[in-house]
Amino acid sequence: MKRYGSVIRLREEQVEKYKALHRNVWPRIQEVISQSHMRNYSIFYKDGWLFSYFEYEGENYQQDMDLMAADPTTQQWWELCKPCQMPLPGHPENQWWSVMEEVYHQD
Repeated sequence: MKRYGSVIRLREEQVEKYKALHRNVWPRIQEVISQSHMRNYSIFYKDGWLFSYFEYEGENYQQDMDLMAADPTTQQWWELCKPCQMPLPGHPENQWWSVMEEVYHQD
């Protein structure tokens, strides 16, 4: 299992829209997250920042992320969420959220 933390900005005028979307996550989105071997997935909000956390339990992270990205329902979901977000400057082209370095963990 590998832990992932990511960060992105949330547009001030989109905070309530983004929160409303996530109060009613589509069932297919939840299925795809599970099928992609992501567990304990959470998104936190603080002062214009979103922080996501999940645990990956699969064998091929890139393949699972590619399958998620190819899912038509996931693409529709992202089309609703992306206008709410502002990627950090210099983010890799293939990553919308910026992956964070884990500097400490205690079980």
